[in-house]
Amino acid sequence: YLLALLVDACTQHQSHKSHPDPIHVTAHYLKSSRCAEFEIRVRVIKTGRGYTNLIAELRQQGTVTISTQQIFGVNSSDVSKSAGLTLSPPSPYARRIPFHGHPSTAPIQNLPGHWSYKRHVSLAPDPKILEKNAPDHPSRTTASSIGGGGIEWGTWLTFKDNLDLITKQSVPFLVDIFAGLPFLIPPSERPGFEGESWFPTMVMVLEFKAPIPPFSSAVANRTVGVYYTGKFINDGRHDCNVEIWTAPCNLGEGQELPGWREKQACIATATMMSYMVPLEVNLERANEKRSKL
Repeated sequence: YLLALLVDACTQHQSHKSHPDPIHVTAHYLKSSRCAEFEIRVRVIKTGRGYTNLIAELRQQGTVTISTQQIFGVNSSDVSKSAGLTLSPPSPYARRIPFHGHPSTAPIQNLPGHWSYKRHVSLAPDPKILEKNAPDHPSRTTASSIGGGGIEWGTWLTFKDNLDLITKQSVPFLVDIFAGLPFLIPPSERPGFEGESWFPTMVMVLEFKAPIPPFSSAVANRTVGVYYTGKFINDGRHDCNVEIWTAPCNLGEGQELPGWREKQACIATATMMSYMVPLEVNLERANEKRSKL
């Protein structure tokens, strides 16, 4: 949510400039932020022919808590206006949407109790993706494996309120909604962290791949597909790789039509470095901050 505020600040700054669209964001989370007064400072570093580089910082009580470098340009779906190469369907080399089921019939599940925003969103995880994480699945590695390993997770996500739409500002929030590698592996694989844990992000790299298409019979306005992969945990640090895809309809609405997959696009990707903290430690810190305020 805080990164969304930083992207929004730069978007407002660039709204009447030649480079109005966020293209790439690198965020370093330097210190825990509080639910209190804050300030965002935006500074332009360079404006070139195709892109503008900015720095945006979130400050609280005179301290920088999040520092970002952002690149703005023109994010257009019109290939004829682009000077570069775009790889998309029907090319056999293009990435296709990784979800098996259609959101019109996907079973909705309750969110975990500690997800504070659960009353605002509905999730429908893809069971065929989750099957790949089973201990007896062929994707588990052995001494003779070549490559492989890691975890996958994917879900359709819908904003419940009809006025909450998928926007450029909501993308930084959406890329951070997933069940990650430390959460999905069996307790036997995470000694010392058998209970619930918190996974704060240290660094996030976010790229806006394509513009958010307008609402139509082929693309939803409140729903996206969130696809995640994770491969490594080292001393609690772990990687998070996320793709955000458009959806053909909102959860529980519409119907599955032929060719719906070819009409979907990946609008953003993100890579994060996060680490593991027992959930009770996070709750203790939150209580300490409340008592000081």
